Amino acid sequence: MNLFADLLATAQSGQGASGLVTQSGPRIQKGRRGVEIKSAREIAIMRQASRIVATVLREIIELAAPGMSTADLDRYAERRIRELGATPSFKGYHGFPASICASINDQVVHGIPGERQVIRDGDLLKVDTGAYFEGFHGDSCVTIPVGAGASEAAHRLSRVAQESLMKGLATVRAGSTLLELAGAVQDHVEAHGYAVVEDYTGHGVGRNLHEEPSVFNFRTRDLPNMVLRAGMTLAVEPILNAGSKACRTLKDRWTVVTTDGSLSAQWEHTIVVTSDGCDILTDRDF
Repeated sequence: MNLFADLLATAQSGQGASGLVTQSGPRIQKGRRGVEIKSAREIAIMRQASRIVATVLREIIELAAPGMSTADLDRYAERRIRELGATPSFKGYHGFPASICASINDQVVHGIPGERQVIRDGDLLKVDTGAYFEGFHGDSCVTIPVGAGASEAAHRLSRVAQESLMKGLATVRAGSTLLELAGAVQDHVEAHGYAVVEDYTGHGVGRNLHEEPSVFNFRTRDLPNMVLRAGMTLAVEPILNAGSKACRTLKDRWTVVTTDGSLSAQWEHTIVVTSDGCDILTDRDF
């Protein structure tokens, strides 16, 4: 169902507290499975990793402009992540060649930045990135309507996607379930006439960039409806299409697009579940 959920079968658990890093990025280690409850020390480190991600995305929101290439944004993100003391989580991850996913308009997820992909006035740009710091990851995505030419339809889709994320997070607390989160997201999305993409889900995050559980955004009995516990760290990421929920992957084997050419939007936060709610570790309001 989820590309990265499939990869989890062979890439579970992560880099470990020693923070093993290759030239291209964090090394994936096999051997760890299941949902991890993070300690206070581990959450403190994830908070630092997530603050780096939030900082870089906040800067990219201000930086992105017509005429830039997505490769320009990728270079900027990698430089800033490294300046802030971390390693890009995405670069080299299962062969992904960049530090950000940059997906424009009908590109849903996993867009590969390139010199020829020039951002135009009115584009709807999704930028997803992660930072690996002292053995732990932070992961977040924003959607940016670029320039004065961005349509009201683009702004509305992005706004509803962000609202749906927050609606889902409002249900999170120790003792709640993934289905409660998913239902809140789905209800808000469908009330505005949009479709939730079901092929890709959120995920656990921590030592590994993608851990259990799958954090789905739609009502389903095909994925485990887990009861949340304090100390679980999750990447929650609703993805909305303006038209059909159906997607397909391009020949580059990464970039996913809508089958009907409709716009797509995504917002994502890394959070930690608490006894009475959740703490948004990638909050950009600081």
